[in-house]
Amino acid sequence: MEPETLLQGRKCYERHEWNDAFEALSLADSLSPLGADDLHRLAWAAGLAGRDDEMLATHERVYHALLDEGQNLRAARSAFWLGFRLLARGEIGRAGGWLGRSQRLVEQHGQECVEQGYLLLPAAQRHLNAREPGEALECAARAAAIGERYAEIDLVAFAHNLQGRAWLSQGQVARGLALLDEAMVAAASGELSPVVTGILYCSAIASCHNVFALDRVREWTTALASWCDANPQLGLFNGTCLVHRAEMFELSGSWQEAVAAARRAAERSVRDFDSDAAGRARYQEAEIHRLRGEFEQADADYREASRCGFEPQPGLALLRLAQGDPEAAATASRRMIAATTGRLARSRFLPAHVEIMLAIGDLEEARAASRELEEIASCVETEILEAIARHASASIHLAEGSPHAVLDPVRRAFGIWQRLGAPYLAARLRVLAGRACIALEDLESARLELECAQEVFEELGAGPDMACVETLLTSLNDAGRKGSGTADPALTGRELQVLRLIASGKTNKAIAKELALSEKTVDRHVSNIFVKTNVTSRAAATAFAYERKLI
Repeated sequence: MEPETLLQGRKCYERHEWNDAFEALSLADSLSPLGADDLHRLAWAAGLAGRDDEMLATHERVYHALLDEGQNLRAARSAFWLGFRLLARGEIGRAGGWLGRSQRLVEQHGQECVEQGYLLLPAAQRHLNAREPGEALECAARAAAIGERYAEIDLVAFAHNLQGRAWLSQGQVARGLALLDEAMVAAASGELSPVVTGILYCSAIASCHNVFALDRVREWTTALASWCDANPQLGLFNGTCLVHRAEMFELSGSWQEAVAAARRAAERSVRDFDSDAAGRARYQEAEIHRLRGEFEQADADYREASRCGFEPQPGLALLRLAQGDPEAAATASRRMIAATTGRLARSRFLPAHVEIMLAIGDLEEARAASRELEEIASCVETEILEAIARHASASIHLAEGSPHAVLDPVRRAFGIWQRLGAPYLAARLRVLAGRACIALEDLESARLELECAQEVFEELGAGPDMACVETLLTSLNDAGRKGSGTADPALTGRELQVLRLIASGKTNKAIAKELALSEKTVDRHVSNIFVKTNVTSRAAATAFAYERKLI
């Protein structure tokens, strides 16, 4: 009769309780050495629980056990996974040895087999790394064909992922994304093994991020989060995948969650000795601190990113600009632009370069960067790059003294960010529109744009942006008082709305609900109203409103 611990380990494995399965199967193995099938379960339970070293050691035992049983093809499959994981860890020598063992067993078999298809995957990856997309496509296509002949869905999906990435590397974005989507449908619908599902999630998210397909990054990140929630004992994912999750939190305005996710990514990356992912995580955390105005902490995190070997630009240059050192910002930005080749790589630095060049008054260099962004956007054809390019173009028009040319590109870019749920980027465009309206002497429209942006910045805690908007609004209010010849306090349009609701007897909570604002924002408006009208109570504010015939 089989031991209870072994039976329990198998049950946990079938329920995808990876850590519990590892513990139970490890205990059973210590009492009596496991056979090949149970060692196979133990190896994958370790891997899916994030116990990488234990997984590798157990897969070696699986390999030898299967060889002893004469199951050479299964042994070849186990050797493949050993080599594949070692490649991901950067242990090239050991990886090559295990992949060589797998290849030798497949050749001894003498016939086409599924394992032959799996061995084409690392070959395709090597071609991708060597920037040989044509060869990568050929290897991946052969792997997919073998997978389809043998109905091996894991192999087919993996091969489609590699094909998609190869097309992306050639600038064939639509074609590449279509293949990534096809692979991800299989992953998201539960058709694949857990390990391949996890690998494809991380790979697809990173690939989509590289080509600015942020709608898909968000979609697959959300799907990944749901899958992780349904499998709480998973420890499979690498730090880079977690960094992309933090980036999506930032994009959607969940900055607190973004910082927390970046810190988890950094911790995981340090544990996995993945310095690049640790650097990305530190950089992402620094970005949030910079946007909040927490400059000292941002500086420290950018430096940590650099220590990990990750380039802390353009964030560090933008930090120097925010700290009042535009020359240092310009020097760093020019260095990055000069040193960076490749359209997509340059597109990550060009938006900041436009902003910094405008800040130092180098309109010619800002124009050149903006034109390059437009060219890249027209070639890559993703709406994210279109929005970025239109923002840059609108900034150039304003600096050139052509405010009438600002509003159309701003509206188009704003629509993209609003549709994607990116409140901070949309609010920055509102500020640009507000400045254009000021130049066009449309002060009412300017005030509306700036007040909407102000509310977003306050919700996010974007201190530097709030200060900029408050300065613009103060200038507008001063202009309004001078133009009207009155000494009445210059309440903003939103403050007038809030004052009228106060006078109607509504609480701050009720006002927040009616105006679709947070209570914190309403509290600020009420406080501003009290200061501007020189009152100390809601009753006095109501009396003021009636006296001035504001209601």
